[in-house]
Amino acid sequence: MTEFGSNPGGLKARFYAPANLPHGAALVVVMHGCTQTADGYDRGSGWSQLAEQEGFAVLFPEQQRANNANLCFNWFVPGDIRRDSGEALSIRQMVEALVVAHKIDRERIFVTGLSAGGAMTSVMLAAYPDVFAGGAIIAGLAYGSATTIPEAFDRMRGHGGPSEQELPRLVRAASSHKGPWPTISIWHGTADNTVVPFNADAILVQWQGVHSIDANPKRSETVDGHMRQVWCDTSGRELIEKFSITGMGHGAPLKTPGDNGLGSAGPFMLDVGISSTRHIACFWGIMGDRSARLKDKDLRRWRNPFWNHTPSRPRNGGKTAGGPRCRGKKDPAAQCGWFASRCYESHRGRAAGGWLDAVGGIQRPQSQL
Repeated sequence: MTEFGSNPGGLKARFYAPANLPHGAALVVVMHGCTQTADGYDRGSGWSQLAEQEGFAVLFPEQQRANNANLCFNWFVPGDIRRDSGEALSIRQMVEALVVAHKIDRERIFVTGLSAGGAMTSVMLAAYPDVFAGGAIIAGLAYGSATTIPEAFDRMRGHGGPSEQELPRLVRAASSHKGPWPTISIWHGTADNTVVPFNADAILVQWQGVHSIDANPKRSETVDGHMRQVWCDTSGRELIEKFSITGMGHGAPLKTPGDNGLGSAGPFMLDVGISSTRHIACFWGIMGDRSARLKDKDLRRWRNPFWNHTPSRPRNGGKTAGGPRCRGKKDPAAQCGWFASRCYESHRGRAAGGWLDAVGGIQRPQSQL
């Protein structure tokens, strides 16, 4: 993918879509970590494999060494994280080009990333909350937490940073948007010594403030052996979820074996028995996209006993990004569809994308900006 605008950030891009992608499909923007490539991160995470199975499109922005020697997205450079500037604008241009070319549903555009890609996910959610219905930040950092390389290393180690009061203000000041705001999924290993878990807490505080919700979770539950906490609005719609992956170091959580396995393990791609890719897609309501689409987009909904997926934008134009709504079932693990048949039925779709190769990079914590 080369023709997508002025590209002020000098990024590259790859795009994957299943054959016969329907008009109005969802789009997921996926950003790699330092020392990684777009195709390597895709092979590890399994995003295009899932897109082939479920019928959505995936965009993979890719850093170049001319911008950052370690292939990190420049989440700490002021000129690259402002709306309509630098790398942030390049990614926005990629999204717009795909929306126009493939008739993507503007109401179902999502973004996720690992480490530096997770921090850049925070950037895109803050700079363009009017574009993204939801985001998932894996081992990342809060928006605006650093503006220099020394600050970036300090924040990764959990030293300093904006106050709890300042964190939400940074997001609100990043654009003229007044809400509604994207839904947020946060993933972090409890044994991450590269980007310490303090950063997951900072992300949580930042978006709790933006959403104006209570600090205490509405619900805590165990999913695939790991803690999941959930924060909801007054109607019960999930706005924020946080997964704490017990004993995991720095990387993306994977579950690769079995019928529901996705991706492949490698550096920073860690098989710990839970698929962040599959869970994130489920949280966004894009699982089963291929078979569940209806002609009237305002009537698209999940049809299972535990899940009520609200259309991403109601008829009045206000964004209500997709997410599960609890219906008071007694089983907390089942309340919001974690074991609903749509999300966890067996899939045997073909592997996607002939351009995939192994995850590259050297495990050097100092390079993980």
